[in-house]
Amino acid sequence: MNETISSNALIYATLALNSEVTLQREYLESDDVDSEDRENEEEILADLEQAFMEFVDIYKGRCKADKELPTLEELLNSEL
Repeated sequence: MNETISSNALIYATLALNSEVTLQREYLESDDVDSEDRENEEEILADLEQAFMEFVDIYKGRCKADKELPTLEELLNSEL
């Protein structure tokens, strides 16, 4: 990312991706996935997990620069 995003945008994106990863995992564990769609759905999960980890890395760097931000653990365990 070449442009700097705000801390709030970073927080919301990280939380949204975390939720999407959870939903996708639950979907894959359910009986709702057709066998012919499973591979595609697993690829979607892998992409979501990759995006989440990239945002986590950015957030960790931002936390080092801004000590007022909640830690990653506090962020992911908080209820909004």
